[in-house]
Amino acid sequence: MAETINMPKLGFDMAEGLLVRWVKQVGEEIKKGDVLAEIETDKATVEVESPASGVVLQHIVEQGTVVPVNAPIAVVGAKGEVVSGQLSVISDQSSVVSDQSSVVSDQSSGSGKKVADEKPLPAKPTPAPVAQASAPLERTPVKASPLAKKIARDQKVDLSRIQGTGPGGRIVRRDIEAALTSGQTSKVESRPSTQPITTYQLPISTEDKTIPTTKLRQAIGRRLVESKQTIPHFYVTHEFKMDALMDIRKQANAFLPDHEKLSVNDFIVKAVALALRQFSNLNAAIKGNEIIQFGHVNVGVAVTVPGGLMTVVVRDADAKPLRQISGEIKAMAARAREGKVKPEDVEGSTFSTSNLGMYDVEEFIAIINPPEAAILAIGSAKETPVVENGEIKIGWRMKATISVDHRVSDGAEAAQFMQKLAEFLENPVRMLV
Repeated sequence: MAETINMPKLGFDMAEGLLVRWVKQVGEEIKKGDVLAEIETDKATVEVESPASGVVLQHIVEQGTVVPVNAPIAVVGAKGEVVSGQLSVISDQSSVVSDQSSVVSDQSSGSGKKVADEKPLPAKPTPAPVAQASAPLERTPVKASPLAKKIARDQKVDLSRIQGTGPGGRIVRRDIEAALTSGQTSKVESRPSTQPITTYQLPISTEDKTIPTTKLRQAIGRRLVESKQTIPHFYVTHEFKMDALMDIRKQANAFLPDHEKLSVNDFIVKAVALALRQFSNLNAAIKGNEIIQFGHVNVGVAVTVPGGLMTVVVRDADAKPLRQISGEIKAMAARAREGKVKPEDVEGSTFSTSNLGMYDVEEFIAIINPPEAAILAIGSAKETPVVENGEIKIGWRMKATISVDHRVSDGAEAAQFMQKLAEFLENPVRMLV
């Protein structure tokens, strides 16, 4: 029996997604778990996997269409199966997909009209033309998807020389691939100069520049403004002795290949998860007049991506060994930066962490990621002069600050959590047994 596939909801605040590209065309076989399409959300370009096996019977929306969450986008069924009451293909990017109907609301006129079934999209996109090699000195901002920008950086492609075929002239992945496949170079090539080398001073512009914010930056701003305005934050800072952890990490990494070496953050994620098991109020969310204490400990890890941040989620971190935690974070972070996150990568966190230690940050405070009750901001672990037993010596120290929703918990409980966290970080062998 044919199954309708809907636009997935990736995150509680997602309202719509841009269908960037169909990976499987109409008539192609598809297995459960295969990538059906790529969609772009406020956070990243995400691969949508098919929940069913069979043949792609219909694309309900065209590439470049903005689709509300839970609206139908495709139909998968048995080969030769006829879908009764097929849904119409929506070609207007600004159209709104309604239920299982064929009515499209034309936003330019405000009147509704019925659209007949259209032919499926061609199997292969036409190669995007590449502009002439000569480019103007002053360039307007290039509109491109995060994934297209990533590929362009890797392949050293000049985006200003590519004509986008996405909505509004936006450059998408297929445009980059088509330009490279066609053999028409779009790379910036260095040319030997016959002129003597002279010093050159870069011109300094004194003109203001207006740069449109990305969907990701808009989403970050919207959520964090809501968080600071509606959640009564309070903060508790603790300094941790990291000597034992740095030593045991060094010993462990001596036996691990380069791609599996453990980071300080891997130990922190594990320690946080174990401490949360004893502080359910901090592994929680508030809903109206009720506090939901989660049964699973899913630790969110903030990852830097082009244009902003994304939180990837280590599920059941308290029950996983350090090597598994480390491997999962590396894999999810790589997918996030490539714009290929999976829904399970970014959903379901119950507590978040943000680590700026790699930037030589001593300490900072973080804004709570709603609807969670707390977030931990982690600074650098560094060698510093310390006093022990009346003597000055060199020791490893790290500061971290927890931000807590005062509606859910109080300062004393937050301080006790930080003490429990110290027990694991300062005696890391407890995380290995």
